[in-house]
This record gives sequence, C-alpha cells and structure tokens, in this order.
Amino acid sequence: MALKQSTRRNKKTGRKLIIFFVVVSIVIAIGAWLALSFQQKVFAPNVLLDGKKTESFYVPTNATFEDVRGLLEVSGFLKDTKSFVWLAKIKEYPERVPPGHYLLKDGMNNNELINMLRAGLQSPVRLTFNNVRTAEELAGKVSKTIEADSLSLLKALRDTSLLKKYEFSPATVSAMIIPNTYEIWWNTDAQEFIARMHREYKQFWNDARLEKAKKSGMTPIEVATLASIVDEETVKSDEKATVAGLYINRLNKGIRLQADPTIKFVLGDFTINRVLSRDLEIDSPYNTYMYRGLPPGPIRFPSVSGIEAVLNHEDHDYLYMCAKDDFSGYHNFAKTLRQHNINAAKYRRALSQRRIWR
Repeated sequence: MALKQSTRRNKKTGRKLIIFFVVVSIVIAIGAWLALSFQQKVFAPNVLLDGKKTESFYVPTNATFEDVRGLLEVSGFLKDTKSFVWLAKIKEYPERVPPGHYLLKDGMNNNELINMLRAGLQSPVRLTFNNVRTAEELAGKVSKTIEADSLSLLKALRDTSLLKKYEFSPATVSAMIIPNTYEIWWNTDAQEFIARMHREYKQFWNDARLEKAKKSGMTPIEVATLASIVDEETVKSDEKATVAGLYINRLNKGIRLQADPTIKFVLGDFTINRVLSRDLEIDSPYNTYMYRGLPPGPIRFPSVSGIEAVLNHEDHDYLYMCAKDDFSGYHNFAKTLRQHNINAAKYRRALSQRRIWR
C-alpha cells in the first residue's frame, strides 16, 4: 500500500516538473521572441532610400510629430512606420520636434533616426548666390535654399529699423551682403539671414582690405558702391581693375562719374544698350551725369571680384571709356575727351548699323 502511494506521488511530481519545464520553455520562448521583436523595432534597418546613400529630409518650423510622420510616409523613406512611431513615443520625441534639414542615410535604424531628429542634429545646406542685381532677385534665390520665403526676406532687406542695427539702410544693404557660397541652417528665418550676412561682411572686411580702402580714401560701403558700377560696366574680369582706376581718377579730380549703368539703374532696365540724351536729364541722386561723386549706395549686389578690382585698381591716367565697336565686351580707354569722342562715335555708328536704338 505504501509503495503504491509513493508511486502515485512520484508520478504527480513528475507531471508537475514537466508542466514547470514546459511553462519555463514557453516563457523563455516568449522572452526570446519579445527580445528579438524589440531588437528588430529598435536596431533593424528601417530607412530605405531606393539605392541612394543619403537623402535630405526637412522638418518645418512648428511642425508636430504627426507632421513628421506624415512627411516620412509620403516620402516613402520608412520600411515600417509603426515601429518608428512606437520607439519615438518611448523616447518622447513627440514632445519636442526640432525643425531643420536632416540627412537620412540608407539603412538607418529607428534608434539612429529618432536620436538624430530628437536632438536636432541637422546638416547645413549650401547657399550660393552671385550675379544678383535687385533685392527681389536675391530674395528669390535665397528662398529656394532656406526655409524663409521670398516675401519675408524682401521685407527684411527693406526694414529700416532692422538694418539700422547693423549701420546699414535699404539703400546700402547690398554693400553688406557679399555674394558667395555659404553653409547655413535650412530653418534660418529672414532676420537670422540678415544677421548671418552681417557676420560674413565683418569677416570679409579684414584689416588688409580695410587698409586698402582707407588708402583709396573710401569706406567699405563706398568701395562696394563703386564696385557695383564696375560690375555693370564690364563682364571681363581682366578689365575690371582698369575700369575701377578710371573712376577713382574721376573721383579724385572731382569730375562727375558719368557712368551709364547708373542711368540704367534709374530707368530700372539694365538691358538697355543705348543711353539717350533725355535719360541724362532724369533728376535722381543715382544720376552720375547730374551729380558729382558716388551714388547713395550700390546699384546692384557687388561681386567679390568687383570689390577686389576697386581695392587693387590700376594706376593710370584714363578718364574716359567706351564699349568697343566690335561688341567683344571690352572697352576703349582714353585720356582725353577728344580721343573719347572718336571712340564713342565709332560705337554709336556700330549700334546704328545693327539697328540697335535702345
């Protein structure tokens, strides 16, 4: 009897052990599955860029987490949106969404992606602008690269109070903005753009350039103003220093600059090939046929080459210039009015032969 009871107890204990090991195995299996699932959601590649190594992703200012999720979905950058959302909430990314331009890499996992977005680890964009005449043109070009729209940029370029903080005005702000290539944050707004350009201006005008400007008897704004005229007079880089020297000669002698580009600026049309006598009678402080000295400010955004041409102008005795009648883009220079009139007559005759009246 005692033997039977012992056998029954052993069988019962055996069943309990089997059940225990089965339960443990199930728990282990579930744990392993959960661990693998967690591993997949956090560390498995989830950014797919269709063969590209990198891709730009923009998060607008004031964007919400839902906006970011929607942009990622529309762009098709995520293999699994649900896992991204799950981890983003765990990491509290929806509580703070920094704007900016982010560089996604093919094969990024959710952990890498969310850490980058949450920390605002954006990549700068390259902003390049040159050969710009008007504030409208500049605003249009810049707005294609940064978040600020063209209207806000144009408003800032004309904001007297804002520009006064930097000792500039709407008439002289084009002297402050140096055409070049810059690395800049994409989410830069209009006022931040002006501030950045002023910092670049201060760096550009180093001690060496300031000393050269001083030797020429000009301020940086006056150098930029003359450079803007030089840029409009010639597109030939090997001629700019000669043109600059000519205008400095006229300034030093108190002779009116009589620069045709300033008349084109007054007329608002730089495509004009022929400046007429009646154009010279327009009363404007920018009319250098009417008023001595430099105009109130640049007639365009001067190029770096134009500024350097003024700072390193040629020393010569030329006082007059006229476009060559071969339309090569170069000019005939003259020391006397008599020689200049001969050159001008040739050019006018060439214009008439080509039936260019304006």
